[in-house]
Amino acid sequence: EDSSVSTERVGEILLPGDEFCCGPKDTLPLTDSGKSERLVAGPGLRRSGDRLLVSRSGVLRHKEPNKFWIESQQRRYVPAKGETVIGIVTVKSGDVFKVDIGGSEVASLSYLAFEGATKRNRPNIQVGDLLLAQLVVANKDMEPELVCIDGSGRANGMGVFGTGGLLIKVSLGLVRRLLAPRSDLRADLEQLFPCELAVGMNGRVWVRAGAVQQTLVLANLLQSCDAMTAPQRQQLFRRLQQGAF
Repeated sequence: EDSSVSTERVGEILLPGDEFCCGPKDTLPLTDSGKSERLVAGPGLRRSGDRLLVSRSGVLRHKEPNKFWIESQQRRYVPAKGETVIGIVTVKSGDVFKVDIGGSEVASLSYLAFEGATKRNRPNIQVGDLLLAQLVVANKDMEPELVCIDGSGRANGMGVFGTGGLLIKVSLGLVRRLLAPRSDLRADLEQLFPCELAVGMNGRVWVRAGAVQQTLVLANLLQSCDAMTAPQRQQLFRRLQQGAF
């Protein structure tokens, strides 16, 4: 089987049990020069020797130079290190907050993991607050751990947010479409009403527009977009822009 078969199957719907060749020595010829790069198996794929096995149904996607994953309507979030998520503070206990991130267990967040936080200057966090945070520990043997600062100690947009908006749950596939560079979906939403969006890789989206009615319309639109094709979505957005809601 040709080792470039995985690039040829990008865009196809694959099912659990499907497999394809990674080529000799776990590499793929991904450039015109024929230079091989190690292949990265993302969500929905796992490596078995020199083959990639599909572990969940969905569409095969590819990101240059060498990352492949399966995009599906999955809603259950599996924490992954480095991902930015929207969490809900559920418990304050001593020096640690417990945060619901939609996974199988709650994540922990130290009070020192905020910009400018010290033992004397603790952040004002309450149970029920929404947080934008990054996972620094995420594996099956350890409790997930969050921080609200980047590598240089800056908040960089992370921390408590969310007064007046609405938090909704969408599929992980829709999250990736919202976070894509030059996202058509995001541009269409912002053209409809000026709005603020916070998007977590855990399938949570927070939205706030100028009025409560507009916020509700946007939230309903986002949840409807999950099951729509691009032409269906554009037709719906055109109707809304003409005031037919």
